[in-house]
Amino acid sequence: MQRAKHLAALAAGALAFGGTLAPTAALARGSSSALGPARVRVPARARSAASHGPSVSAALASLLHAGAISEASYRSDYAAYVAAKGSLAKLSGTRKEELGAVLANVQAIAGAGELIPSRLPALFLTLERNRQWWTTESLLSSDERISFPESKIIWEHYPGQGIEIQWLATFGEANGYYLSGDENSNLRQLLGEVIPLATQRAGGIAWEYMFKFDGGTPPWTSGLSQGTALQVLARAWSRFKEPAYLAAAQQALGIFKTPPPQGVRVATPAGAIYAEYTYAPSDKILNGFIQAVVGLYDYTAITKDPLGLALFEAGDAQARAMVPLYDTGAWSLYDQFGESDLNYHELLTEFLQHLCERTRKGSPATPAGTTGTQIAGDQIYCTTAQRFTTDLHTPPVISLLSTKLAGETRAGVQVSLSKISTVSLTIRQGSRVVWTNRATVERGKPRLLWITPAKGGTFTVQLVATDLAGNFSTAGGTVLVSRH
Repeated sequence: MQRAKHLAALAAGALAFGGTLAPTAALARGSSSALGPARVRVPARARSAASHGPSVSAALASLLHAGAISEASYRSDYAAYVAAKGSLAKLSGTRKEELGAVLANVQAIAGAGELIPSRLPALFLTLERNRQWWTTESLLSSDERISFPESKIIWEHYPGQGIEIQWLATFGEANGYYLSGDENSNLRQLLGEVIPLATQRAGGIAWEYMFKFDGGTPPWTSGLSQGTALQVLARAWSRFKEPAYLAAAQQALGIFKTPPPQGVRVATPAGAIYAEYTYAPSDKILNGFIQAVVGLYDYTAITKDPLGLALFEAGDAQARAMVPLYDTGAWSLYDQFGESDLNYHELLTEFLQHLCERTRKGSPATPAGTTGTQIAGDQIYCTTAQRFTTDLHTPPVISLLSTKLAGETRAGVQVSLSKISTVSLTIRQGSRVVWTNRATVERGKPRLLWITPAKGGTFTVQLVATDLAGNFSTAGGTVLVSRH
């Protein structure tokens, strides 16, 4: 989820936009609602910037005096900053919290010495859009996506962090325009908006997220969104032959060559994994990694760039070793710690199918005239995608493991469960229901709470497990509770 800045004019025009804002259900077409920087997690709450670095005003003035930005850019960004501070003083409640969080992020970036020229357009566009929204428009639900008139960029509400550019959804929308075949003007407009919003990073460019998320602080970026950007930029270049599209795609390779925190490349014995978050290189999130590999494949197949091929091959080698480890036999793993939710299971299945369709053709992506290793198709991606599709229609397997429990304890009724499911526990003595419980638990041998009676006795246990796709199965048995 900024680039070199010949973009003062475009940024100034965007910040000066004063049209009526309108929320839309702006999910990227052809993509899952799960598309986002990450698994649905609660972002860090807004906090005041605690930094001894320069203020926003001082940082902007320093860039102006050094000749790094133009007078027009300075005036536009400074005006946006002053306007946001003025609006904040008049707000209260949620509106004040949301705009205040965005303002605090800008202040923290300046205080960290990271207010570089190429970062200004996206950062101050975000600040101005938030000022407009929270002073004039409705409150938003968590994760609600919106768009603005005359713009194709998709924004998302992250509670406590304002509205932020949703880069993955935005590039997904661009892919939708490309695949439709008859929305070339929309595709050109969207790419015309986003290319100037890239930041110089990792020896190239990257589209950055400007908010706190899951322990990460801005600015950060993602192999998932950057891989999708590569894909659509290469596709647009193949259709229009616009040099700017190819140049942007080539520069966007930078983060795939560079280790965190600037880039996403994490070297492995097999090749490389491309991290979901530049701030969390140890998180091995499979869906984002696979989409990054897909993006590198498509970029290379279109451009015949030897660097793209090398980056794809490193990711492909690691993915082939990694994908089987994320198949539990009944569901997919999201990362090395736990199972996917339904959206991410479906998303991973979709991404694996995309990679299957590309590699099984057996046609090499090796550029003509080079000696790189040819990319032969195989069944790892195809087979796993099919297994995950089958998992969507296969009921969970559940059984009762506990047979004896002590009385008057907060006992755990242990079950064996094949995949993440919501398990309902009903306990009867005779025909009378004495206890019920319900919880969503992951696969393995989880326990569900039962406060057992002191007098003990024999009890009938009924279990119903419903997986995330709605498939269910039942099991039961008896438990002997000893007298306390």
